[in-house]
Amino acid sequence: MAINCRLSTILGEKRLKMSDVVRETGLSKGTVHALYHDRVTKVDYKVLDKLCSFLGCELGDIIIYTKNE
Repeated sequence: MAINCRLSTILGEKRLKMSDVVRETGLSKGTVHALYHDRVTKVDYKVLDKLCSFLGCELGDIIIYTKNE
């Protein structure tokens, strides 16, 4: 099983940069960079709330679960 962050895909679809996310959400560059490159092991609910609010999406759009067969 795998849990992945789709932030890079969403930003690409919306033609946004990581710097746009940092500026508009107040999240740190390190946090956004780690999420963008799918290198996080845990995420704070407040971070997810800010991302969903800024991007106008649901949590399931950002974080996906893939079951390995």
